[in-house]
Amino acid sequence: MPKELIVITKMVTARDEDQQPKMALCSSYSVNFTAATSPSCNRNKPSTSSRNQIFNTSGSPSSKSWIPCLSVQLNQRFSRTRFRKSKAAPCMLVVASGEKGEPLRVMISGAPASGKGTQCELITEKYDLVHVAAGDLLRAEIAAGSKNGKLAKEYMEKGQLVPNEIVVMMVKNRLSQQDSQEKGWLLDGYPRSASQANALKGFGFDPDIFILLEVPEDILVERVVGRRLDPVTGKIYHLKYSPPETEEIAARLTQRFDDTEEKVKLRLVTHNTNVEDVLSIYGDVTLRVDGSLPKHEVFSQIDSALAKLLEQKLAPSGSVST
Repeated sequence: MPKELIVITKMVTARDEDQQPKMALCSSYSVNFTAATSPSCNRNKPSTSSRNQIFNTSGSPSSKSWIPCLSVQLNQRFSRTRFRKSKAAPCMLVVASGEKGEPLRVMISGAPASGKGTQCELITEKYDLVHVAAGDLLRAEIAAGSKNGKLAKEYMEKGQLVPNEIVVMMVKNRLSQQDSQEKGWLLDGYPRSASQANALKGFGFDPDIFILLEVPEDILVERVVGRRLDPVTGKIYHLKYSPPETEEIAARLTQRFDDTEEKVKLRLVTHNTNVEDVLSIYGDVTLRVDGSLPKHEVFSQIDSALAKLLEQKLAPSGSVST
């Protein structure tokens, strides 16, 4: 991953009440450093500018850790960095290296109407991951009327999985794009079988976490049958739980061809048959979540797990030499 190398000159040593050198610590997820350019900086006078402060572990400015001539800006994408002050002299050369943490790689799975779409919105909003939905990739092919799209539609109408050779390369190509590699990705609704999981593993795409939303079948059927799509905005409504705001919107809502009770039950059989095989591959990174809970309670569990993963990825790796 890319690194940033910053050279800061004439940094003043921070000291405690006994005038002993201290270690300043920035415990934020990240920190960018910019050396002051003015040669007239008075190193004997603490700076009163909020830009010239090192933050303590509570996130508030510490009067005992102010360092003149140093601008500190926080950026969530970089790892923590520590500074060790020289005991020999208050004026020194410091070289700090900040290494960008590995991005999150997340898979989320669940039966139709288990709440994947809602949770994906919440995850991408907070963690800024690239959302890759295999279902959307397939539907785009179907809408385009391509050869693969027509073949995929035949399988989907029967409630069967689309053959791997049609989907795997589309997913692989999307995950390989630059934005996915730099920001991290959230793979929605894929893989759905052990063969698909192994295909992705063969391409080097292993998740940090595999989230499984579990919902009772009767609730799933009710959710699917009442689900509607606004073709103008792409927003999903439910006739009972999330009705459209206006009559105009209600008039243009459409139902996916596979959102019927008959077809969803076929899809549930297929899902239940394959999910255990997938879990056998990702069992060590699987998070099971009760998807029948309110959406914010579901997200709270997911958010906690992702935050912990991110913290591990952004563990202190910066070093300082004098």
